[in-house]
Amino acid sequence: MADQIHVPNVSLNSGFEIPQLGYGVFKVDPAETERLVSEAFDAGYRHIDTAAVYGNEEGVGRAIAASGIPRDELFITTKLWNDRQGGDEPRKALSESLEKLGLDYVDLYLVHWPAPANGNYVNAWQKLVELRDAGHARSIGVSNHLVEHLEKIYAETGVLPAVNQIELHPAYQQKDVVDWATDKGVRIESWGPLGQGKYDLFGAEPVAEAAAAHGKSPAQVVLRWHLQRGFIVFPKTVSRERMVENASLFDFELTTAQVDAISALDPGDGSGRVSAHPSEVN
Repeated sequence: MADQIHVPNVSLNSGFEIPQLGYGVFKVDPAETERLVSEAFDAGYRHIDTAAVYGNEEGVGRAIAASGIPRDELFITTKLWNDRQGGDEPRKALSESLEKLGLDYVDLYLVHWPAPANGNYVNAWQKLVELRDAGHARSIGVSNHLVEHLEKIYAETGVLPAVNQIELHPAYQQKDVVDWATDKGVRIESWGPLGQGKYDLFGAEPVAEAAAAHGKSPAQVVLRWHLQRGFIVFPKTVSRERMVENASLFDFELTTAQVDAISALDPGDGSGRVSAHPSEVN
């Protein structure tokens, strides 16, 4: 199975490359994580996205250790939680994550939320720059940062994030954040790429029509839309069958008209957001 999935890499501004498709373990039961990540490896995935707050880094680490996959073939992301942004806490937090993962470095370390009410996200970013320079993270980035937060960390440090991982799906595309990132050479990672099942995305006419036209599932069509927009995705599933389905995205291509029709599902007023607003998570 592993040799059937050929996931393209995209370049980061750090000089490293990231597989454009990965496996995410948000809300994956820590007791199930090792098994599911091992199944993802068996299915051909090499990019795993976790976070300290998910509580399942140790399961990811056990799967990595058991896999026998050379370290340089893996791309592992984890994230700094909001209560560890102050002082020297980011260094301690990453050290703890590395120990749980059984790794000497992560491929990507992210500030999980700006948590603006705490006032520490610039410090957190400065510390991540130091951690990158010390070799503990090959690339560094942010998650859930709005333009105002991005502008501030860039102005204070002169260092751009390699990625910004944001809620992004057809009904909520965060055009201002994406445009800023595109202009600066920052990659966008889409979390909740299928809208978390909170609206009838799969029944939307452009999605259903494209699925019928290509003989693919609506989920495959939406994930393919992300890829063709240049976004990085790592859909979460606890089904091996769905893991394989989610990775079967590279044998078809949406037409420009199909991509545009799906992009037009965003009402443009922010009403499509299905999760927390970055200014409210502290």
